[in-house]
Amino acid sequence: MTITTTERTGAPAPAAGRPDAPTARLLLPTDVPRSEWLAVRRSGIGGSDVAAILGLDKYRGPRHVFEAKHGRDTEADNEAMEFGRELEDVIARSFSRRANVPILTPPGTLVHNERAWMLANVDRYALDETGAVVAPVECKNRSEYQADDWEEGVPDSPAIQAHWYMAVGGWDYAWVAALIGGNRLRYHRLERDEELIGYLTEHCGTWYQKHVVEGFPPPADGLEATKELLGRLWTAKADDIVDVELDRARALRNQRARLREQIKALETELTTVENEMRLVNEAAEIAKCGNAVAWSWKQNGSFSSKRFREAHPELAAELTRMVEELDTDRLKAEHPDLYTEFRARVLRVPSKEL
Repeated sequence: MTITTTERTGAPAPAAGRPDAPTARLLLPTDVPRSEWLAVRRSGIGGSDVAAILGLDKYRGPRHVFEAKHGRDTEADNEAMEFGRELEDVIARSFSRRANVPILTPPGTLVHNERAWMLANVDRYALDETGAVVAPVECKNRSEYQADDWEEGVPDSPAIQAHWYMAVGGWDYAWVAALIGGNRLRYHRLERDEELIGYLTEHCGTWYQKHVVEGFPPPADGLEATKELLGRLWTAKADDIVDVELDRARALRNQRARLREQIKALETELTTVENEMRLVNEAAEIAKCGNAVAWSWKQNGSFSSKRFREAHPELAAELTRMVEELDTDRLKAEHPDLYTEFRARVLRVPSKEL
């Protein structure tokens, strides 16, 4: 192990004779082939899986975890993930310097001493003044749009991940550090919550047994991430037909119809309330109660190109520019299979009763 370099001098060496994690041991070192690492990752529940299993991860849901544990790829690498990995060391070193906490790069994947399905890949270890590992450090890179979520504490998803690491490793607290918008560091210390850890262990243990060991797929959920995943899990086959029991089909269609009616009614109610607000404002941009802003109605929304063209055709023609556009008609004609591969699957329900 190597102490991560910080601007401070005299960082302590790792303490000998004491385990890094009181309730976990090293399962897999970091220098193994990626295929071996992926195989171990599929064998249990890791920190990044827990919030997804609970439906509290914006980008992954229970179905993502299920597919991944059964060897099916559910997410392609992207720029955000790439920069997250690149910035991890920057975030860790900045946290160490600002919080005055020595840190250490962990040796690899940890596994709980008694529950072999409980895994942890900790970003960094926090050390005490003697060099003993005392807590995990989780590093996050977040956009400016999420800044408010970090001002008062740690959002649910990374907080749950940190508690999972405490559950696996047996630590009494954890650190979570986040780089916000590329130029602001926020870090928080989370104390061990035995009730939460007990719930996570029980819930994830039951989920792991049913959906990973026994292989039963999890039920549908309402996450947009799951909707996107289901749209690309299978390549649609035009001639394939699936038989559905009449009672089930009717129940699903009726439930969908009821929900759509409820949504329509609520949207009407919402528009009515918002129109009352607009009537209060008339020409004013801001409505205030004393010094507090109640609401605003500013002319800063989307631009209506159609109305502008109709009102000012000559100026619109002068300001019109040519832009590059993918020729999808040609793609469809010359590469029909590729065209189909990148088309979205659309769920349509006939209005005619079954």
